[in-house]
Amino acid sequence: MSIDVEAVRRETRGVLSVTHLNNAGSSLVSRPVFDTVMGYLRREEEIGGYEAAEEASDRLEGVYSSVARLIGAAPNEIALAESGSRAWAMAVYSFPFVPRTRLLIGRSEYAGNVIALRQIACRNNLEIVMLDDDADGQVDVEHLQRELERGNVAMVALTHVPMANGLVNPAVEVGKRCRAAGVMFVLDACQSVGQMPLDVQLLGCDVLVGTGRKFLRGPRGTAFVYVRSAVLGRLEPVMLDGHSAVPAGVGGLEVRGDARRFESWEASIAGRLGLGRAADYALSLGQEAVQERVVRLADQLRFELAAVPSVTVHDRGIIRCGIVTFSVKGNDARNIKANLADHRINVSVAPLFSAQVDCAPTGDTIRGDMVVRASVHYYNTEAEIQRLVGFLR
Repeated sequence: MSIDVEAVRRETRGVLSVTHLNNAGSSLVSRPVFDTVMGYLRREEEIGGYEAAEEASDRLEGVYSSVARLIGAAPNEIALAESGSRAWAMAVYSFPFVPRTRLLIGRSEYAGNVIALRQIACRNNLEIVMLDDDADGQVDVEHLQRELERGNVAMVALTHVPMANGLVNPAVEVGKRCRAAGVMFVLDACQSVGQMPLDVQLLGCDVLVGTGRKFLRGPRGTAFVYVRSAVLGRLEPVMLDGHSAVPAGVGGLEVRGDARRFESWEASIAGRLGLGRAADYALSLGQEAVQERVVRLADQLRFELAAVPSVTVHDRGIIRCGIVTFSVKGNDARNIKANLADHRINVSVAPLFSAQVDCAPTGDTIRGDMVVRASVHYYNTEAEIQRLVGFLR
């Protein structure tokens, strides 16, 4: 199965106006996703918000099934949220941490997650241990194994695809080690969902978080969290409302038994329906076919960039993805982004502190604390890559 590039571009109106290489930030939504969101909002306009939600109740239920199919989970293991960070926090803050236990994190962990974990560590008297990278820049699974064998580990938190260095961390191997040690494994898949196949059974994670706006091509303000059914009972949400719990007895309450215990009652129904449509769209294309095209385009971009004398590509890892990071000698990454935007080429910049926690930048080719991040998707073309590289030349 291969991607019909012309067909998906016909369903992506944005390609008519921009060369969009910022899919790791927020992809161009497809026309079916747009039509789903706008169609629902039109019903809110016509009949009212509560009435439109009741009318769409079956479709909303289907969103949980669509997201579950995308990652190999069960619908009752899925909760929906307004952002990846919020989805991640809903699960992680609910964990019953024991004082003086340890949290293991990767060196490329997303900075927002690290901030939250530091707060959790301060509140619960925990120790955060940063795992080494291996020679290829990935999380060192042998260091992980040594720390697991030392014991007293409460949780392992890993970002599957770091926001800025092109690699894919060996999450399957990490999951095997954590499962064997009986340690909770939380996987941030916000940058991987939608650009590669994901299977929570194979990954061995207890929690997986994904967002709609990136490679999944859903609307902004949408995300999901998977919580393995076997651990749901151990995680009591830090906040409850009438959606996540009901009164029980005198002064008591009963918390929902499924992952929706992490949700709140009010939400954007339009956004959630759009998220479900984006999941269905990704499934219809085939995630293996998506990954094959994304990797091929990214490899072409790295090859073309490496041939430009003033450009240095900074990607690492054995397995790489659609994120390509680079710098241009003597040029600030922000200026490059702005100049490209003037030519309707969308890229992003990546702060080094977020890409690699507590590490100082190395090499004299990086100016300031940023690198340029170009991120391709299956609807991009070889001609668009040439356009970017031609401008840099």
